[in-house]
Amino acid sequence: MTNIALELVNITKKFAHAETNSVTGVSLTINEGDFVTILGTSGSGKTTLLKMVNRIYESTSGDIFFYGENIKKLKVEDYRRKIGYVIQQIGLFPHMTVEQNIATVPKILHWNKEKINARVDELLKLVGLGDEHYKKRYPKQLSGGQQQRIGLARAMAADPQLMLMDEPFGAIDAITRQNLQDELINIQKKLNKTILFVTHDINEAFKLGDKIIIMDKGEVQQFDTPYNILFHPANDFVKQLIETENIINRLKVLRVENFVQPLTQPTKLADGVIHNDKFLDDVLAKFFETGKKRLVVIDDQEEPIGEISWDQFIQLKKIQDNVVRLDVQKKNIRRVNDHD
Repeated sequence: MTNIALELVNITKKFAHAETNSVTGVSLTINEGDFVTILGTSGSGKTTLLKMVNRIYESTSGDIFFYGENIKKLKVEDYRRKIGYVIQQIGLFPHMTVEQNIATVPKILHWNKEKINARVDELLKLVGLGDEHYKKRYPKQLSGGQQQRIGLARAMAADPQLMLMDEPFGAIDAITRQNLQDELINIQKKLNKTILFVTHDINEAFKLGDKIIIMDKGEVQQFDTPYNILFHPANDFVKQLIETENIINRLKVLRVENFVQPLTQPTKLADGVIHNDKFLDDVLAKFFETGKKRLVVIDDQEEPIGEISWDQFIQLKKIQDNVVRLDVQKKNIRRVNDHD
């Protein structure tokens, strides 16, 4: 049975002297292990919603339940120790070394020295900074990407049940940002953490999220899987939002695992396979390469877990309307306007 990690019931926030609500009537349920992205433009209410979950802001009305407990009835300090919080500004303590930064919360919780040292080593390896010399460095001696990795490690130090992330990669260059996104996906798979991740970047939201909350003017427009949002937008706002990006760029950040359908016929791996950690542009290339209309999706153990079909792709009207073409000789997918 799946545990409900977070439940929001009719959450509304109106700041003093404001004419309108910042957040209005948000109700949703997030299960343990879900990676949920909150997508919206500036002023949509996404960060306000996150801060109410962390009790930086208190809701004007409505309730938030954390594993069944109303967070208003919990001591703020005790509640926040169960949550990891990562923000764009990182917030590392400049006078502390890397290992001291990561050890901050475990020390508050009175962990013994051996346990703290083991946890620091474990987390540094997890975020790709396992070399011993990183432990003694100060934040100013690290790159922006390295600082953000340490910020993530510090947030996970006490093994929190919930991770809250507010545009953590927003100030990082594109290549480092992509690498951090990939690492975060791998970390989430290894640890099965429940993550609530705020972003204004639609590609980031689709790449990271098992589910996506789309907000506008303080209200949730749709809370659903990437598949359903792409193929079944709830309203005109969501439809317009997902059409703002060239569809080929979108395919590069949509994970196969979010589009797997049940097997419709006995498995024949020779018919063509695709790994569930690939992206949909890989699938499209595979379709063109093999000429197949169905690919079997396999997991880390090479076991079939479902399928993905060409019919799913032709529902994307921009592909159907010749947004892409195939150069048969080079087996290369190109945008129509590549030669314009």
